[in-house]
Amino acid sequence: MSPSPTRSSTSKKARTSYVCTECGWQSPKWLGQCRECKEWGTLTEHVEAPGALPSGGAALARATAVRPAEPARPIGEVSAEAARAQPTGVGELDRVLGGGIVPGAVVLLAGEPGVGKSTLLLDVAAKAAAVARQRGTRPVLYVTGEESASQVRLRAERIDAIDPALLLASETELGALLGHVEAASPSLLVVDSVQTIASAQVEGSAGGVTQVRAVASTLIAVAKERSIPVLLVGHVTKDGGIAGPRVLEHLVDVVCQFEGDRHARLRLLRAVKNRYGPTDEVGCFDLGERGIIGLEDPSGLFLSSARSEVPGTCATVTLEGRRPMPVEVQALVAGTNAGSPRRTTSGLDHSRVAMALAVLQARLGVDTSSADVYLSTVGGARTVEPATDLAVAVAVVSAARNLPTPAGLAAFGEVGLTGEVRATVGIQRRLAEAARLGFDRAIVPLAGSAELRTVPGMQVLPVSHVGEAIGAALPRG
Repeated sequence: MSPSPTRSSTSKKARTSYVCTECGWQSPKWLGQCRECKEWGTLTEHVEAPGALPSGGAALARATAVRPAEPARPIGEVSAEAARAQPTGVGELDRVLGGGIVPGAVVLLAGEPGVGKSTLLLDVAAKAAAVARQRGTRPVLYVTGEESASQVRLRAERIDAIDPALLLASETELGALLGHVEAASPSLLVVDSVQTIASAQVEGSAGGVTQVRAVASTLIAVAKERSIPVLLVGHVTKDGGIAGPRVLEHLVDVVCQFEGDRHARLRLLRAVKNRYGPTDEVGCFDLGERGIIGLEDPSGLFLSSARSEVPGTCATVTLEGRRPMPVEVQALVAGTNAGSPRRTTSGLDHSRVAMALAVLQARLGVDTSSADVYLSTVGGARTVEPATDLAVAVAVVSAARNLPTPAGLAAFGEVGLTGEVRATVGIQRRLAEAARLGFDRAIVPLAGSAELRTVPGMQVLPVSHVGEAIGAALPRG
């Protein structure tokens, strides 16, 4: 009888698993549907090389222990100067990153196709190159795997992003990319995108789970070793998640989402993860024919130019992270002969709008059951914050009764199902932003209003019920 195999011999066999190309979930056997993301036909075979490490915790520790390059030091003796954030030249990006990009940091920028990721990073690369040229430091390297160098040059001409210190290369092989890094020794590396780069040392096609993991790990190691900040463009799935293995988001230092409607000019940049700064800041950009421009004051996009008294409008101030953003809500109530009246929203949460209409009908007798109701925000702004409920209610009643809202009025507060106006966060910041934009009256929740500081030029009207808010906004109704 042949001897049974020992544990050490079986541990040397290659291990086969199946990895989902959409979310990175692993299974020991092939399945038709991923148990994590529920996608069909996305599991691919992944073979891990056999290992020669001994089993057992103590034996493994002895086999893998090496002498460190330098001993551990007290944290107070470690210099932090090498990790100071350096401005990129794009103020809105610096706001989101926490003042700039840290040397050696790896930033992953994800977003829908056509939202402007490549345009933004090309503009960042050009501005960083101009700073590097003025200071006499190393150039900036932009590597594209999705377009040819000529196509990127055409975009650079359109957005005025051409600088002698900006180096451009079109590569899809990781070895060639590392060769460019070795030759240029850049002060900033931009890779567009991480899903288009493949390593010849790893099996699988570009964009696969194994390739994305290997490429990202290599670029991160290069960034840390050479203290080169790296900006990576990442694709997203149809559900809005970042394509590739979930470990990609854990490996990088910063994960940013670039959002916006492709039919609107407004673009918002949010930090989902940031090891070096806050994650509650939002950057605003205006994407036009001449490129992308940071907006320090985006109120012009969110408020209509006509500030006269018009029925069906009401302004509010939302909070995107810590940043107050003005939003104008417009409503239209039109009679219909259809059996099922339409409820159409744009930029607002459809479920919250439906609840607001139900509250108005049940508590105030504003019946819109036989009319079409259309609600929209100005400039493509999107908000799902409950604090917009009061502005929605005022705009709907104003449109239904054909009564114009007073010029200079803003309203913010959450409306409950009983009609009460609930307290919301950041009232003081909202009032200050509304006053800065020229509003002189604000309807706010009664709860917490006693603690508010006086805002010069602003009349504050605290209310506890939506009926009081409608009476304050539409006294002639």
